[in-house]
Amino acid sequence: MILDPSAIAVRERLIITGLYLAKYGLKGLRELGFRTYAEAYNVVGYALGARPTSIKNYRDEFDPLFPNSRKGWHKREIRGYCKKVFEEYRNLDFDSFAGLVRSFAGYDENVLSIVQTKEGSQQRTSGFAQRLITGLAAERYFESIHTSIPEFNGCALENTTQLGCGYDFKMIKGKSDHFFAVEVKGIREKSGGVMLTPREYEVAAELRERFFLFVVKNFQKKPYHELFPNPLSSQLQFTRTEQVLIHVSWLARV
Repeated sequence: MILDPSAIAVRERLIITGLYLAKYGLKGLRELGFRTYAEAYNVVGYALGARPTSIKNYRDEFDPLFPNSRKGWHKREIRGYCKKVFEEYRNLDFDSFAGLVRSFAGYDENVLSIVQTKEGSQQRTSGFAQRLITGLAAERYFESIHTSIPEFNGCALENTTQLGCGYDFKMIKGKSDHFFAVEVKGIREKSGGVMLTPREYEVAAELRERFFLFVVKNFQKKPYHELFPNPLSSQLQFTRTEQVLIHVSWLARV
């Protein structure tokens, strides 16, 4: 059995996710922080750079093999490559299986963060589902449809998510020194809050008309997007908030 996610091809990751959802159903869905199956398909599908329906198809493939109320594709034999994955991962325990699916998107649950408000209440920061919605899934959604956005017609895309420059994508038009900056955010529903970091806010104020906020909405049902040019001077009203971020770890002297 291969448990190194970097060694698992994208199609196999999709198959494993479908197997996980077929085997554990609503329990597995909740463990990952999703509210509906549609949300899981959309978020994990886009995060892995695939069609969301592919995960549903793989779940349907495995449904007849488990005692649940869904019939799935019960009128035909399971496909060979899916059966191979089933045999390899069928005995994986629940916690390890959930951890494997989380790892496909680079999620490390060993790092625990707690947000403490001024009132002193504490809560764990958003888990796997929320982090994918606000991050990787929304970014991959943008990558998949950016060529259809009129404002970026003829632009070359450069992924800058790991560069710490205050935006996720550089859309280069013609000369390399002429570009648009795009910061991507995602939300579960048709409306909700989006947050800019101090660095993102600073860059948005500096670039003005060349800075775009791209918001992917409604991951829980069917994602769509809204584009905000020069967001600090748009209809959006940003309010400054302050939070204390506590990183918890355990220290031992050796």
